Amino acid sequence: MIADTADSGEDESLAEAFWGVASRLRRQTREALAPWDITPSQSRALGVLARHGEVRPGTLAEHLRIAPRSATEVIDDLQARGLVERRRDPADRRATLVVLTAEGERVSTAIRAARRAEADRFFGHLDDADRAELARILRTLRA
Repeated sequence: MIADTADSGEDESLAEAFWGVASRLRRQTREALAPWDITPSQSRALGVLARHGEVRPGTLAEHLRIAPRSATEVIDDLQARGLVERRRDPADRRATLVVLTAEGERVSTAIRAARRAEADRFFGHLDDADRAELARILRTLRA
């Protein structure tokens, strides 16, 4: 049904198709994260720390596009699981840095591999040209 209405050129139908794909991708991502009993926000936080190294909680919140209070909750949950730790910032004793533990690095690497495999399955039925075009379109819309 979505394919039929998406071809009609109606903006609403295009939006419905987009949200349907986004919903399916979110569901499959949650399923891919199930072995680690980790939320998408926690997974994203681990990814930010893996890419950027130690950061202040406010910087992590900015990367995640969430409120600082929400970032604190994510950090607390990850710290309780032994995946991150808080350290004093040597440049400013009043500030705290968040850093991955060795277990956090291991889990982050495993999650990245699982998400990459899931994305390959999700987009696998598209040929290389379609994948490249979809990536170009999505980057344009995100900008």
